[in-house]
Amino acid sequence: MLQTRLIAPADNAHQAPLLIKRLLLSGIRYEKTREIVYRDQLRYSYATLNERVARLANVLTEAGVKAGDTVAVMDWDSHRYLECMFAIPMIGAVLHTINIRLSADQILYTMNHADDKFVLVNSEFVPLYKGIESQLTTVQKTILLTDA
Repeated sequence: MLQTRLIAPADNAHQAPLLIKRLLLSGIRYEKTREIVYRDQLRYSYATLNERVARLANVLTEAGVKAGDTVAVMDWDSHRYLECMFAIPMIGAVLHTINIRLSADQILYTMNHADDKFVLVNSEFVPLYKGIESQLTTVQKTILLTDA
């Protein structure tokens, strides 16, 4: 189990801890009527974002992701990417965002170096991923991200 080391705050520091969960919930609290818009393809509220993050966290947990596991994400800056930015750390896993502009060899190196156990791959990057998949040493499971 992971141990969290607590550091005493400065006397004038804000008392509420800065947790990713608080960031997620602040959307509902402060922006109840504002929509999240992704490329004129998808619109949803912050309440829906919270539901989607919770569903993704549950799917990842059921897929075997545990606290401390490294989860790689190969996706554009999309609504799914936003949901991964919250869901993965909230279950205690480490988020590894893959820079898809790197060469295949560089991506392979970073994924092996990070000990990625799970990979979430946008359907557009499947050919790139398939090209390095056989050389990945720690990946246990791959999950496809697609609009279809």
